[in-house]
Amino acid sequence: MKKNRLEIACFNYESALIAQDNGADRIELCENMRLGGTTPNYVLTVRVREKLSIKMHVIIRPRGGDFFYTDEEIVEMKQDIKQFKKLGVDGFVFGILNEDGSVNKKKNQELVNLAHPLSCTFHRAFDVVKDAEQALEDIINCGFKTILTSGQEINVEEGIFNLEKIQKLANNRIEIMPGGGLRSSNIKLLQDRLEATFYHSSAITDETETANPEEVKEIRNFL
Repeated sequence: MKKNRLEIACFNYESALIAQDNGADRIELCENMRLGGTTPNYVLTVRVREKLSIKMHVIIRPRGGDFFYTDEEIVEMKQDIKQFKKLGVDGFVFGILNEDGSVNKKKNQELVNLAHPLSCTFHRAFDVVKDAEQALEDIINCGFKTILTSGQEINVEEGIFNLEKIQKLANNRIEIMPGGGLRSSNIKLLQDRLEATFYHSSAITDETETANPEEVKEIRNFL
């Protein structure tokens, strides 16, 4: 039977340790919270990997902004995947779109193949696709294991109805992971509507970029 689990988005070394010490099942390592998360630097990734015993996924996103990448940026993303694989990370988080807002199946497939056998999550680029149902099928066909999404709204509360719909359409072919404004104050709302899944939160409750240990515990307690 599937159970609820928790992934903490970590923008620094301290958050990764806080996540592990307070019950997270996995972290997503990234930097630059103000840009929505970008590829972490190599030294940070090495330090975190050395300290963590829980699973660790790494975001592969060379910059903030849109999700349409140049050929040079794609090369950079591929190099990052190769380097991080050598460090023993457990998975990758990325998403590449075409200029028309559809999923770039060719480029995503190349990165999924490069990451193999590690699992890949299609990140919140999903929240800006033009056709969510078609995008869902394309992402599944590319070999992704998870989609991180706020339900195509500004946060998971606003997107709850879409999250419910997407999870039903996915029909256990891929994991739908709610994320975007998820906190202990609203997770019960999601749990009441969704089947068991991974939940994604930064657990940040102030102006810093560091997870709040009590918030991680509170979210964990709901699971």
